[in-house]
Amino acid sequence: MRPGGDMGRLSDRTNRPKAKLKDVSVRRILLLFQGYWGQLLVIVGLALLAAVIGLIPPLVMKEIIDTAIPQGNMRLLAGMALLMLLLPVMSGVLGVWQNHLNTKVTQGVIRDLGQSLFQNLQRQSMAFFTDARSGEIVQRITGDVQAVQSVVTSLVVSSITQIVVVATTIGILFALDWKLAIISMIILPLFVLPVKKVSKVRKELRTQTQKVRSDIAAQLGESFGISGALLTRIFGRERQQEVEFKAMNQKVMDLELRLNLVGRWFGMATNTLGPLGTAIIYMYGGYSVISGNMTLGAIVAFAAYLGRLYMPVATLLNLQVELATALGVFQRIFEYQDMVPDVQDAPDARQLTQVAGAVAYKQVSFAYQPGQYALRDVTFEAQPGEMVALVGPSGAGKSTLIGMIARLYDPTSGDVEVDGVNVRDVQLASLRSTIAYVTQESFLFHATIGDNLRFAKPDATREEMEEACRQAYIHDFIASLPEGYDTMVGERGHRLSGGERQRIAIARAILKRPRILILDEATSHLDSESESYVQAALEELMQGRTTLVIAHRLSTVLAADHILVIEAGSVVERGTHSELLEQEGLYARLYHTQFAKVSEA
Repeated sequence: MRPGGDMGRLSDRTNRPKAKLKDVSVRRILLLFQGYWGQLLVIVGLALLAAVIGLIPPLVMKEIIDTAIPQGNMRLLAGMALLMLLLPVMSGVLGVWQNHLNTKVTQGVIRDLGQSLFQNLQRQSMAFFTDARSGEIVQRITGDVQAVQSVVTSLVVSSITQIVVVATTIGILFALDWKLAIISMIILPLFVLPVKKVSKVRKELRTQTQKVRSDIAAQLGESFGISGALLTRIFGRERQQEVEFKAMNQKVMDLELRLNLVGRWFGMATNTLGPLGTAIIYMYGGYSVISGNMTLGAIVAFAAYLGRLYMPVATLLNLQVELATALGVFQRIFEYQDMVPDVQDAPDARQLTQVAGAVAYKQVSFAYQPGQYALRDVTFEAQPGEMVALVGPSGAGKSTLIGMIARLYDPTSGDVEVDGVNVRDVQLASLRSTIAYVTQESFLFHATIGDNLRFAKPDATREEMEEACRQAYIHDFIASLPEGYDTMVGERGHRLSGGERQRIAIARAILKRPRILILDEATSHLDSESESYVQAALEELMQGRTTLVIAHRLSTVLAADHILVIEAGSVVERGTHSELLEQEGLYARLYHTQFAKVSEA
């Protein structure tokens, strides 16, 4: 649909369902792991086993210092040395296995999250896409999802590992010396003090960063799309685009630097507390050794265990900070995940089969905002095989009206029916399978001509494609290309002329074999020669089909069975071409104005 037209004004519509921003809780994030609990249990088992192995080296050191060396027991010393060599190997093997499972779970969750967003976006109506920027959509479904990858990894996997390490370490500390264990616990609350403040600051900074990244993605999509690149060069706005991009790029850099600096200060604070605890333990432990209440090996082992206590605690607290930092990103993701389509199948929707093509609009009204109607009480019918044309000034509501037959959006009040059945009562897929839509700017994917044709019918044979292209008067042109139907059409089909793109789009519509055809100013941007080809192709396409046509060029609708003249959202005139000329109303004025210009030309 064209920017600034009837559908472009959908950005003003506020009465369609909006995403409900739910509280982003740890519980909801944990629900992302629902299908992976079995693998998580294995990870927990591996973490527990690795934690047990990690407890052994300090005890080995204690045995060497307190027993093997004082007693001169070389056999015990060699056995302990060999054990110290084997333990890291065993721990390393477990680490590789655990890391593989960690990555598998993480990538699975990221894949599922991205797929969930994509599926929900596919269910949204055209109102959403005319309201949103494509660059921001891409950023949310790729950049935002990737931004939470480290949190997804850490939240369950790392937290499980660190909790197991902390729990086992605390247990053995109390087994070695309960007094020293209590002293080592006293310092732990100091780790917690900066967490709340740091978490809040980092969350705000991360939210701002992702917002600016979305703006950058949106600008890149607009600036480097074919139409945007062309417009930029025609108006010489390259420098302005560079300045705007530089400003946003610099803002991202500044936010990332602040984010990193806050994290580094927090890391420095927690790293300082570890040596403080160790110093206290050596002071008290050293005194105990001098007093004969503790062995040297015991204090060395205890100091080694402190590293296994303080580092995991710091990691867990840092995880809390990282989680708070990512909450803003999760909120953006869940916002898209929670969006409710304003057009969707009813719970009891049924298949629409054996369509004849009768179309009826019954007192249809449509409001972008409550009380601000773009269409009001429109009623008309099109019998199977008939052609109904909609004419009138730009912005009168024609595209909005004609799009309702395919439920691109639903009327605010009134009914649209196909073969006497309300379109809201049938499944969207079965309804749209009977409809083909050709617009003034026919979109082609950056793929081959054959791939673009098969978009309408994936299992189409070469013979079917060629027959459709013959009917669209484009086969000879395609056959003349070096690669024929395997020719790449370029971004949005811009390697082809407007008339060639339009005829390929018509061939695609023919291949679909619709019962109802919608033409939205399908020839308005073409030169006379291209228009003559396209018009001939359209006549082939319209044969035996119910056709709804929007046209500014009245020469294209002279043969319509019914013509509706729409002004300010209401049908002000209706009839055949000759009947409307006799009424000498708006249609007659439009017709005489157009043909007067043609005569002057």
